[in-house]
Amino acid sequence: MSAITDTAFLRGAVLRGAAFGFIAAAITQPSLALAADASNGERLAIRWCAACHVVANDQREANTDAPPFEEIAKRFSEPGLTTFLLDPHAKMPDMNLTRFEAADIAAYVSTLK
Repeated sequence: MSAITDTAFLRGAVLRGAAFGFIAAAITQPSLALAADASNGERLAIRWCAACHVVANDQREANTDAPPFEEIAKRFSEPGLTTFLLDPHAKMPDMNLTRFEAADIAAYVSTLK
């Protein structure tokens, strides 16, 4: 092989190795690939949850039967809350959240610990 061919072969091998490493990390550590967005979770919570829950410190009114998000943050882990939001209890309306929306809301709630 010539020096040019060797260099091109090595460059291609390095790029393939890097791509494989990234894909392997994304598969084994999905949180690295698709991290939840707490700021979007806050926006969703204000829109969909604030009628019943206190979702922010500056909120003045909420349903007294629904726990505030700060209390929920103490009770649930982020993955546990995501799962709960995808299959809520009878008192809570089914919001038909996507996995991404549920994860975003759970990420926001986790910031309130």
